[in-house]
Amino acid sequence: MKRCPILPCAALLTLACLLVPAGRVLAFTATDCADCHTGSGGDPAEVSAESLIGSVHDGFECTDCHVGITELPHDTLSPVDCGGCHTDEAATYQVHGRGVVGKSPYIPSCADCHGSHEILPSSDRHAWTNPMNLPTTCGNCHEDSTLVADLKIKFKHPIRVYSQSVHGRATAGGVQQAASCNDCHSTGGSAHMILPPSDMRSTIAHFNIPTTCGKCHSSISQDYWEGIHGQITARGEVDTPVCTTCHGEHGILPTDDPRSPVSPNRMAEATCTPCHESATLNEKYDLPTGRLQSFVDSYHGLKSKAGDLQVANCASCHGAHLILPSIDPRSSVNPANLQKTCGHCHAGITADVAKQTIHESATGHRAGAARVVQIIYITLIALVIGGMTLHWLIDLVRQIHRVIHEKPQVRRMTTNEVFQHTVLAVSFTVLVITGFSLRFYDSWWSVLLFGREGGFAVRGYIHRGAAVVMIIGSIYHAFYLLTPRGREFLRGMLPNRDDARQLLQRTKYNLGLSKETPQFGRFTYVEKAEYWALIWGTVVMALTGFALWFDNTVTHWFPKGAMDVILVIHYYEAWLAFLAILIWHMYSTVFMPGVYPMNPSWITGLMPQRMFEHEHPAVKLVEHRHTVRTRVAADEPLMDGREKVDPGTPRRDGPT
Repeated sequence: MKRCPILPCAALLTLACLLVPAGRVLAFTATDCADCHTGSGGDPAEVSAESLIGSVHDGFECTDCHVGITELPHDTLSPVDCGGCHTDEAATYQVHGRGVVGKSPYIPSCADCHGSHEILPSSDRHAWTNPMNLPTTCGNCHEDSTLVADLKIKFKHPIRVYSQSVHGRATAGGVQQAASCNDCHSTGGSAHMILPPSDMRSTIAHFNIPTTCGKCHSSISQDYWEGIHGQITARGEVDTPVCTTCHGEHGILPTDDPRSPVSPNRMAEATCTPCHESATLNEKYDLPTGRLQSFVDSYHGLKSKAGDLQVANCASCHGAHLILPSIDPRSSVNPANLQKTCGHCHAGITADVAKQTIHESATGHRAGAARVVQIIYITLIALVIGGMTLHWLIDLVRQIHRVIHEKPQVRRMTTNEVFQHTVLAVSFTVLVITGFSLRFYDSWWSVLLFGREGGFAVRGYIHRGAAVVMIIGSIYHAFYLLTPRGREFLRGMLPNRDDARQLLQRTKYNLGLSKETPQFGRFTYVEKAEYWALIWGTVVMALTGFALWFDNTVTHWFPKGAMDVILVIHYYEAWLAFLAILIWHMYSTVFMPGVYPMNPSWITGLMPQRMFEHEHPAVKLVEHRHTVRTRVAADEPLMDGREKVDPGTPRRDGPT
């Protein structure tokens, strides 16, 4: 029979254990540990028992927490099990947000929140868990962009936002009673049970938020639950407002802060409107629509828009938290209570005046004599203003007719040039209307042209079609510049030193610093600047327009963000071109006193000689005898805007 080889080893091991003095493992003291751990730094090799002095563990031996040491020096130790003493806390701390103990690598350990050796009671101002220090403690993780990204947390900077709030500023100022992280996120009164809002037990679950805030704001919480919003929330509706809906979550600001959604001048639009102008909610709860617009049109709304912080807002009449429907006898807007409600601002108001409709504009009443007067005034306005408009339109047409038929005439543009200008003007106008209708799709003119939904498909076809027409017209113009007339035109459009001199002289004349105005040739500096700006704008708009048209190709060949840059260029270049035409071109060709009611050459190619000589006095006219349509008789001289220059005399402007 073979002897078991394990028995001699076991006997030797037993004998060795008997020879070791009993309790040797527990005989290590802080003095023994101090032989190696001599400091109080962050490195474990530099931490000594002295770091426990003044902490909640003052007087503990190292081995009370660092169990498993059998000899000195020892190997790397396993993490401290705080649950060995703090059994209740360990049992409670199973979830932190969406992380589960033992399953999530991101769940914070005891030391992450409390520290390791220098742990102080929460009542100590230097403790990591003191209310004043909690934002910093929690921020170690919640302001870590890498951790937040890995966990897909949408709220990127809760601590930064909290620090600017009324609670954060109070906490930073030493008010320990102000709400800090644990006050809102601790479930069941335990800071170790922090549950996500999807958990119905969580303090930040939708239905529990009023109760959570009510721990500090008890009377407000009671008013909320008694009000219509609280009543509907208590029924289990998730689309009703709770505290955070109106006030925000981490960044709660005082009502006198203009950035706050419940500040007097923002409440109507920022807080009440998102729900009370919602088609879905109005249909579900059978609420009247158009409340915001009727408020804005009222005296209160107009004064609020003007920045008056004392004028009545939504809360002034309906209440801030105890909001009740008008049929409730306790409601501040119940007919029996209106005199008292309005009397807060309008002392001595009578009951009849208090019952006047509020949510209607000054001219928007819909009943009784006011309705009749409204109809009379609308009819009167239509007739009077319409008659005035018709009168001046007839006069304007007559003035334009007079200018077109005034004799003698000067040839300013050929039929070819008139055609080019017409193509450009029509395509540009269509591009402006269809382009801006995308950005201002809800404006009255966009709705009138393309419908309430914006008519995006039709608008897009028209916009791109007009762009193609403009580009074809630009290409045609480029070939035109190769003709003798075109080359002559281009030479006249080239900028020169006289343009700068004339700009300075015209400015001095307009400011009253000079009595002489420049003597312009065929093309003024105004027309030259406009022409070259047109060339630049057409190239930029065409390139960016094609990029937006064929966006899939552009995003394939160009880096990320290129389309955003192209969109910005296209949008603001459109504004630049539109405003330049509206201000620079329209003034010089329509509204300038010397050419009003307009320079008719864009229609007929001709302009009155009187107007031409006033605008281009440096050009000497050459007589021509030929028929130009039916406006100029065959036996009448037609003046051509051609500069007459003697041989050898330098030109001041290019010939026409």
